[in-house]
Amino acid sequence: MSPLWILLIALCIVIGGVLVLRLHAFLTLLFAAFIVAALTSSATMYRYEIRNRSSHIVSINPDCSSVTVSDPKRRLEVGTIYDVYTLTGSDSPFKSAEVTVVSLGTDERPVATATVLQKQSELSPSIGDLVITTVGAIAAKSASQETIGKRVAEGFGRTALDIGILIAMASILGSCLMAARGAERIVFSLQQAIGQQRTPLVFLLSGFVLGIPMFAEAVFYLLLPLAKAMWMKSRRHYLLLVLSIVAGATMTHSLVPPTPGPLFVADAMGIGLALMMRQGLIVGLVAALSGYAYALWADARWSIPLRLSAGISSDSLSHNISMAEHEIKDKLPSLFFSLLPILLPVVLISTDSLIDSFSWDLPPWFVAAVHAVGDKNIALTLSAVCAIGLLVFQSSGNQRGTQVRKSIHDAVIEAGEIILVIAAGGALGSTLRQAGMSELASAFVPEATLLFLPMAWGITAIVRIAQGSATVAMITAVGIIAPIALAEDLSYHPVYVAIAIGCGSKVGMWMNDSGFWVISKLSGMNEMETLRTASVMVFIEGCVGLVVTLLLATLWPML
Repeated sequence: MSPLWILLIALCIVIGGVLVLRLHAFLTLLFAAFIVAALTSSATMYRYEIRNRSSHIVSINPDCSSVTVSDPKRRLEVGTIYDVYTLTGSDSPFKSAEVTVVSLGTDERPVATATVLQKQSELSPSIGDLVITTVGAIAAKSASQETIGKRVAEGFGRTALDIGILIAMASILGSCLMAARGAERIVFSLQQAIGQQRTPLVFLLSGFVLGIPMFAEAVFYLLLPLAKAMWMKSRRHYLLLVLSIVAGATMTHSLVPPTPGPLFVADAMGIGLALMMRQGLIVGLVAALSGYAYALWADARWSIPLRLSAGISSDSLSHNISMAEHEIKDKLPSLFFSLLPILLPVVLISTDSLIDSFSWDLPPWFVAAVHAVGDKNIALTLSAVCAIGLLVFQSSGNQRGTQVRKSIHDAVIEAGEIILVIAAGGALGSTLRQAGMSELASAFVPEATLLFLPMAWGITAIVRIAQGSATVAMITAVGIIAPIALAEDLSYHPVYVAIAIGCGSKVGMWMNDSGFWVISKLSGMNEMETLRTASVMVFIEGCVGLVVTLLLATLWPML
């Protein structure tokens, strides 16, 4: 079956299962993965496995006596004999020649030179042919014969292996930080630094920072009651306070690991977490500021009051104000220890990515220690330990053990569901790649590769509008986009494709999205008010994020 039909069937299953049948995303994604695997022929599987394990020829000398082979993953070795496989149409690959590598490339130009030893057919090696060891070709043939269940399980397992610990630790970090009131300390410290008159900007920055380790819904639950309390003091700009939280939290939720969406996208595209964090923060901050600008305009245009019937009373709001002002010095943790769990993984992972580029000699034991603690799993685990320690220190004596256990228990349960959904999405992405998505989509990639970014953005936006979840939209889209981005010679770093996918997931927040209802119900706005304020704002953020991504890919391609 054509990869195009397989892709359309998969999208119909995902969108129909979530939107029409109201199935859990885990079941929908997993069922789609089984269907895609069942529809993929062994010949298509063989083509995928050969491609996945090989390098490809990029140039040939006039007499066909030697070839140049792209080797960005450093698979080739001098003196080793490799088989050359040719792909024609939709048939299985066939061996056309043998080559031996005589020289390797450099970091700046990762290509190898190989001498053609003998031809196995009337065809000569051509540009695009695949270079692979005999052992690798045998392994590819064996993998193409695997059962449907094993292929889906392997995709599921690889995804859980790569991100399971990260998501669990990020969930524990966010839960304990919130329970220890570290998040409140960050809000009130920002307010002291920026000033009472700039409270909306405080909520924008607070949502932006807290959206890095915490799920977006958790940020809304935490900060919206505080926004209501602040409104009780000033009686001004209630809509601006609400939208400021949304503007900040929604961008880091989809652009900055370790939240699940960007974490999965970065892993699927082989992008380092430090790089994804940096570029995501840059694009996310600009997009969040554009959302804040719209929030200022919307607040001036529409006067939306605080409706006390929406889950909170006037007395409880007044209590929140007095407690916040009274406890700011006595009860809340210090700003340093509140920020430590958030900043520690950023520092450790970034240092690990930079340590090998330092020009001065460093002791081997020090470099090894940096690599050890800079590993993404270790870095997030240490951050979670810091958050647990903060909660232990902040908890009251008699209830300390109960509070800590409950926070960790709730976090693990929430993380378990997220891991299952993302691993199922990983299984679907794996089977889509095996079905030939890279070959299919390469035909649709525009000659100007910069236009590939709006293409990735648009695919994600369509899936988001159809089924509601930003995370599921990113998981589904990267399964389609990643094979193309990794196979094509883009004029910019693939991180910009990942950022475009994240920005596309911001488009189309409406009634089929749980986040829409969290914002609506907690803020007290009705559906139409939420659509014309929060939904329009995140749409603008997604569009601005795409424009910024295009500019960065042009001016700072990082190649």
